Amino acid sequence: MSHEETTDYLVVGAGPAGLQAGYFLQQAGRSYLIVEAGAAPGTFFTRFPRHRTLISINKVHTGWDDPELNMRTDWNSLLSDEHTPLFTARTPRYFPPADAMVGYLADFAATHRLRIRYGTRISEISRPAEGPDGGPSGPGDFLVRAEDGTVFRARRLIVATGVTRPYIPPIEGVETVERYDEVDVDPAAFTGQRVLIIGRGNSAFETADNLIETAAVIHVAGPGSLKLAWQTHFVGHLRAVNNNFLDTYQLKLQNAVLDGNILRIRQQPDGRYLVSVSFSRVNEVVKDIVYDRVILATGFRFDPTIFAPECRPELAINDRFPAQTDAWESTNVPGLHFAGTITQVRDFKKSTSGFIHGFRYGVRALHRILEARHHDRPWPARTLPATAEAVTDAAIARVNRSSALFQMFGFLADTVLVGRDGTARYCEEVPVDHLHSAVADGGFGDIDRYFTVTLEYGEGHDRVNPFDITAGRTSQQDTTGLDGRYLHPVIRAFDGAAPGKATAEHHITENLENEWDSEEVHRAPLRSFLSARLTDPATAARP
Repeated sequence: MSHEETTDYLVVGAGPAGLQAGYFLQQAGRSYLIVEAGAAPGTFFTRFPRHRTLISINKVHTGWDDPELNMRTDWNSLLSDEHTPLFTARTPRYFPPADAMVGYLADFAATHRLRIRYGTRISEISRPAEGPDGGPSGPGDFLVRAEDGTVFRARRLIVATGVTRPYIPPIEGVETVERYDEVDVDPAAFTGQRVLIIGRGNSAFETADNLIETAAVIHVAGPGSLKLAWQTHFVGHLRAVNNNFLDTYQLKLQNAVLDGNILRIRQQPDGRYLVSVSFSRVNEVVKDIVYDRVILATGFRFDPTIFAPECRPELAINDRFPAQTDAWESTNVPGLHFAGTITQVRDFKKSTSGFIHGFRYGVRALHRILEARHHDRPWPARTLPATAEAVTDAAIARVNRSSALFQMFGFLADTVLVGRDGTARYCEEVPVDHLHSAVADGGFGDIDRYFTVTLEYGEGHDRVNPFDITAGRTSQQDTTGLDGRYLHPVIRAFDGAAPGKATAEHHITENLENEWDSEEVHRAPLRSFLSARLTDPATAARP
């Protein structure tokens, strides 16, 4: 029998992002519920990755006893004030089995007693217009209908469903091939066969590596240049753990990477495939190649079909993700927010919002935005003396320890807000774009000037082979404040009257151990930069 339940916040999906959102809502004492189609948290990880090994780092032995630092090399644990449970306690494997994630998420949900309704598959999300007298006057509550007839009424919606539909590129005949999410993962099923894998990401190369010992010929095809994570610093690009296949290509062992576009796929009467490939590096030469099997591994996309037309979110990036504001809110549906891998639209192929070790911090930031917007709880801050000495100490302490700035490089920033009354506040882990818009809107008060503290890779870092010793690097003793290619702190100054446009910036030179403690190399140049932009006669008078 159908019935209606009401809550302030409804979280759709009990994967890592949904659990993380639920944790913060529960800690704040909010009215919330998580709904999940599966019988347990993290059902995605019961199927993916198909070959059952995660590529998220699980470094158990770090030599540190600081839980914040340890999160830099623990890419799977969720955030909690209690620092428990931790994924690193479940397995010592550096690249852990996917089943360990399933167990960990169940443990996290149980430990924190999160409110989750399992076996609840959503069939439709609507939002009728409702006024005080029941008439039309603007958007009312979200009505979320489950297949069992239950209707959940929520003032705000956090969608954490991930990317659940395969992304199918517009290739003639693509409907005849096998998909990554369905193909047989037993290498014996491909013995002696010629195989084409369409895609250039980790799922494609994970599949290719699985077939090296059995397939006669393997081709991996896709447009654009192949991008390697160790060069681009984007962990979604091809990872070293999946690139064994490249050896078999470069050493001429029958396999190959085809740089180009698949124009058409034609299945032959004998069941084989004739595939037309347009090669990019040979003046667009088109060649027809015969394969026994073709596998599509082109990634996944967000599924918007459960949304009724009046609250269906706009999409972005080839319609793969919901379009979002700097508050992870739908660009066209107020009150509809997103969490998890679908938030990567905000830093697509640049930072780490698409992965647990990134979006766990994004979810915390989203929670702080919602608390400030709807519950009159401003962004957590501590008061600082408005002096170069105090700001330098605070910034150096954070870049030496923070995991959020380290993981969400260039996307999250600590900020020092200097009010017109001369007081200074230090806020941690604010999304850079949101910071600028909030300052412009007065969300952080009456700000005279402000500073951002980020960790960033330098300009052009992804265009240089990091193992080429002829490509020079900035000395670790450099004190000029100039840009360096490797991860390093960047401090920028902004005028509160013109937010978003930096008036000055200072780079602290990179350091092998990521420890910026030197008085001469790190602290003194930063103090000098800040003293010229803060009221600090004592520091300004120093030589």
